[in-house]
Amino acid sequence: MVGMAALATASLLASIVFAQTPQQMAEYRRKLAEYTAVRQQFDEEASAYWSAIADKRRARNAKRRNGETIVAEDYVLTQPPVYRGPPKPVDPSAPEKPPTPRKPLPVVADFLANAREHFQFTPRKPATEIEYKRAYAKVASSFGLTRDQAVRIYSFESGGNGRYDVQAGLEGSGGRAISTALGYNQLLTTNTIDLLAEHGGVILKTLADKTHQATGPQKTELQRKTTVVQQMIAFCKTVPNEWSAHEKLGVTPRGIAVHALNLDVDVGPLLQTLKLMDSVNFAKRKGYMAPLSAAELEMMNLTGDGNGFDMVSMPQAMRAVVPTSNFFQRGGYERNPVAIRNNVVSKLLAATNARMDNQVGLQGAKDLAAGF
Repeated sequence: MVGMAALATASLLASIVFAQTPQQMAEYRRKLAEYTAVRQQFDEEASAYWSAIADKRRARNAKRRNGETIVAEDYVLTQPPVYRGPPKPVDPSAPEKPPTPRKPLPVVADFLANAREHFQFTPRKPATEIEYKRAYAKVASSFGLTRDQAVRIYSFESGGNGRYDVQAGLEGSGGRAISTALGYNQLLTTNTIDLLAEHGGVILKTLADKTHQATGPQKTELQRKTTVVQQMIAFCKTVPNEWSAHEKLGVTPRGIAVHALNLDVDVGPLLQTLKLMDSVNFAKRKGYMAPLSAAELEMMNLTGDGNGFDMVSMPQAMRAVVPTSNFFQRGGYERNPVAIRNNVVSKLLAATNARMDNQVGLQGAKDLAAGF
């Protein structure tokens, strides 16, 4: 019976393939040739454009190292080419391919399960959302973040009402995770590993100070937590202190486990704060001492410190003419409809501010503001 079923399937596929008429195949080949010619020309133009973006970026970095002034001509001032040709035709003789199933992303339940399995750790969750917000506000202000920066970035990243455990894509009911971005400032697993490797000493000192002030069961819990965090920091330092290495570590079970620290009311607010402070301190090290607006700080948070600083340090007049494509890799830009739609720096900052303005009045943002 199995052999007969296989034979019937093969016969069906053959009938599908050979059912195409010579005219259909000729039309397909004509459309394919047309598409290939147009697409090849576009790809050549796009490759040249994005090569120029990379060349200009390297040249700007060299000028900054030499203390030279950056001018508008140090950027690519035209917009990226847009493909406007025909779509790729479908081969009528090819069997239909089933859709490739997406590999599910880890979610909060996975972060917690892996933390229990690999580090015997369960985060101390806040009794209420307000407790976490107050803890975050206290930590953020102690590091120098302003209420305006913290609340507006929370509004932008977490939608103005996001909980401490909100994950990208799961803000509402019925969604699916689109990344591991978690919490008020939407840290990825890679961010958490990066912060533990880079700022392990600061995190351990904060826990030591809390432990010194605690008594009884709370003190015992903090002592055990400190031991676990030490183990997690040691794990994060098993690879070179580079984003790509941390990214690979972040998809392993133990890498997924350390992300659960963001859910802990003693450590999570610190991680969320340190992510923003890295950007603030990056700008200061580069000599930019003016206070960063929330939108400017978000640019650094969103595009990376180097690209974000490039935008932040730009004079106002240049912001209106420099395309946002200068601050992205090609793939990232083409997947970012916001950057495409707001295609110069001034528009992107304005759109960021507008979204913050729209959501800063929601209750979650008001509760966070009250914590400062």
